[in-house]
Amino acid sequence: MPEHSAQEDLVKALATAAAESATEPKPRDDEIDVFGLTHAGLQRGENQDHFLLCSLRKEIVVHLTSLPAVGRLPTGSERVAFLAMVADGVGGGVRGEEASRVAVEVVTDYATRAIRCYYASPDAAYDPHFDQALEAAARDCHAEVLRRAGDDPDYQGMATTLTLWIGMWPRSYLLQVGDSRCYVLRRGELTQISRDQTMAQELVDLGVLRRSDAMRTPLANTLSSSIGGGTTAPVVTHLDQEWGSVGLLCSDGLTRHVSDDRIRERLGSMTSAKQVCQALLQDALDGGGSDNITILVGRAVRREQA
Repeated sequence: MPEHSAQEDLVKALATAAAESATEPKPRDDEIDVFGLTHAGLQRGENQDHFLLCSLRKEIVVHLTSLPAVGRLPTGSERVAFLAMVADGVGGGVRGEEASRVAVEVVTDYATRAIRCYYASPDAAYDPHFDQALEAAARDCHAEVLRRAGDDPDYQGMATTLTLWIGMWPRSYLLQVGDSRCYVLRRGELTQISRDQTMAQELVDLGVLRRSDAMRTPLANTLSSSIGGGTTAPVVTHLDQEWGSVGLLCSDGLTRHVSDDRIRERLGSMTSAKQVCQALLQDALDGGGSDNITILVGRAVRREQA
């Protein structure tokens, strides 16, 4: 799909979200509790993960990020959407870090240009091709990582996962490439929304490998789809948002050492997004911390108005 067409779909979806907010009031800024962090772990000399938490407004407003060159931009307008991303680089050293950084930067730039187009022409009618717009953003990342690897032999073989959540209350979308996960805790039940794009999971789906054995095989660490790898297969999932539900994005540095039951327990008893991110990080470090660890948590919490 041509780039301009995909961006038009994103612009139209933002316009629809703004129109729906008039009848379905979205959380105020002070009712959104979000936090994110990243850690190299205990056994890696470098951190190849990157993340971003930001609001989409007339200008993009960055709340937290691991990117070195992104600052806090002025607010000045109503929030249209919220964006969260995790990218876990593969390829070793600077190659993995470069791949994950490029992926986050490309999608951030993509979203920034789309929001500027939306404010230039906010009356566009909705076109139900938003999924394709998100898939196009992932393929743009894939092409850019391949281009940079082709330009510099030091970066050949670099690749990354990309898991992106974009919330336009009362709905949201999940874009996934690779095995960085998305979970939702809703009414006490934890659900893994994403599907690991690994060779182990492919064998589980085919009935060749039992799910209980999947994490114990080296194939659990072999991606069947990635940004910059041999195959990229973006998947978009639609979600409804609810007050009190908790969303979690993470790299596999968390899930290698922390069980789903422990994640559910932590999210269910959280006092804030910052507190639970720090608690889960400590769980992963206590479990061995064998990989880079990135954790993003967000929820909408009703507050009394003064």
